[in-house]
Amino acid sequence: MASVSTSEFWTDLYARGGDGWEIREPAPPLVEFMDRTPLEPGRVAVPGCGRGHDVRFLARHGFTAVGIDFSPTAIAEARALAKTDNVAAEFVERDLFTLGGDYARAFDGVWEYSCFCAIDPGRRAEYVRTMGAILKPGGWLLACFFPLRRRAAGPPFPVSEREVRRMFAPGFRIERAYPPRSVRARQGQEWMVLLRRVNAPA
Repeated sequence: MASVSTSEFWTDLYARGGDGWEIREPAPPLVEFMDRTPLEPGRVAVPGCGRGHDVRFLARHGFTAVGIDFSPTAIAEARALAKTDNVAAEFVERDLFTLGGDYARAFDGVWEYSCFCAIDPGRRAEYVRTMGAILKPGGWLLACFFPLRRRAAGPPFPVSEREVRRMFAPGFRIERAYPPRSVRARQGQEWMVLLRRVNAPA
């Protein structure tokens, strides 16, 4: 069986209808946040973007949105949906862990949802470093972490508030954190956090 660190693993899930993370709409926690406290427009990255529902939502709200996924199936479907909806959004087929070179300090913000929990938990520190590298100093990282409860073997792999606080310090400062409005199946299992990049990447 392919590893979660390969595009084949995810492409296979798309092919056989195993995309249980798909909610066919922009993430309710993102919609709620943007309705209440809009962030300054700019260039925003969406790692693990899947079919790009959140990317299209951000593009409609004035952001230069770039969706990143290493499944060619996900990227093809995301591009098709953006074209159908007549939304200007960019989609990049790429392993997110390789972004630090070509995209160093390229983004004003990052929206994270169901990517952190999908990667190999042993690579989470690498994920944090990569996000720090692609953000401009002072950039924001808005994240909805899921699932907070331990469950069967992932993905999704469980996340804890304590782990998030530990892993994102000292390069990020938490500005806001709260339980968001979630889809029914995820109620009580999500934690919404706005982080700010506080020092330049090493």
